[in-house]
Amino acid sequence: MNLTFLVSPLVIGIIIGVTVFILLNLFIAFVLVPYIVAKKVYTMQLVRTSKEKWGKGCSAPDNEEQVRMFNEGELWFEENKEYGVDVWVTSEGLHLVGKYLDFGYKRACIIIAGRTESYLYSYYFAKPYKEAGFNVLVIDNRAHGDSDGMYIGVGLKEYNDILKWGELLHDKYNNEKIFIHGICIGSATALYVLTSKNCPDYYIGMAADGMYTTFYETFRTHMKDMKKPVDPCSYFVMQNLKKHIGVDPIKNGPIYCIDKLTKPLLMIHSKEDKFSLPKKAEILYEKCKAPKKLVWFDHGAHSHIRINNVEKYDNAIKEFIEEYINE
Repeated sequence: MNLTFLVSPLVIGIIIGVTVFILLNLFIAFVLVPYIVAKKVYTMQLVRTSKEKWGKGCSAPDNEEQVRMFNEGELWFEENKEYGVDVWVTSEGLHLVGKYLDFGYKRACIIIAGRTESYLYSYYFAKPYKEAGFNVLVIDNRAHGDSDGMYIGVGLKEYNDILKWGELLHDKYNNEKIFIHGICIGSATALYVLTSKNCPDYYIGMAADGMYTTFYETFRTHMKDMKKPVDPCSYFVMQNLKKHIGVDPIKNGPIYCIDKLTKPLLMIHSKEDKFSLPKKAEILYEKCKAPKKLVWFDHGAHSHIRINNVEKYDNAIKEFIEEYINE
């Protein structure tokens, strides 16, 4: 009897079985488990699952600088509340709320906070704009504060909301010019507004505090900082995001549109920023073809630049406006 003939199918079957087992375990380890983890991370970081999540209070009560910023912003509003009125717009079916401070000027600044922050946080950045001759609008982004919404669009959806806010400022409150100040995601949102084909001429420029190249890239740096698995978890988080906002956050971001900007840009950046990396800020700045200015700060965590040097921060804004915006 030819034993080779009998053994060969058995050996082949074992090899196939072992191969399938290995591939199945690799799939589970490197695809299925990261996908399940990513779905949870996405829900935790970018989906508002209750009204309490990303509400009106300070987003980081254990962070001393964050608490100071929040409290000082509220104090500034208390000193100026006589000028404030509650405002709202409807954008893509969402009821969005804000506070408008009308100081009697003919131009306004929209302050766009980053992820997890309500408009109470944005008061902290308003002082230099009042001093420079701007009315001020602070807003609860979709899925934040008292505004509607479940999904954060990392600016790739919210820029449509800002265009609605601009219409309100221009058409109802007679502001002839609008400037935007954005922090983190807010700076990306501002850029999407000013590079949109639907952007009206009354937008005159923007200031970007801690702008990143893409949300995907800054998200990966956050994951590294938290000592969480970066890849392929980050990729799957972006796929969940893409599913809900209809835009690919990997292939869309400031790095892909900053060269289309024509309005003046002030970039404010910290050399200590671990999330919007300084070397990436330089790449963005070099790619920008619009009138521009980059002001570096030696100290300050991401979104915490002003609290570390208020005078320089405010002067950078006022000097930029005087040089590039005022006629």
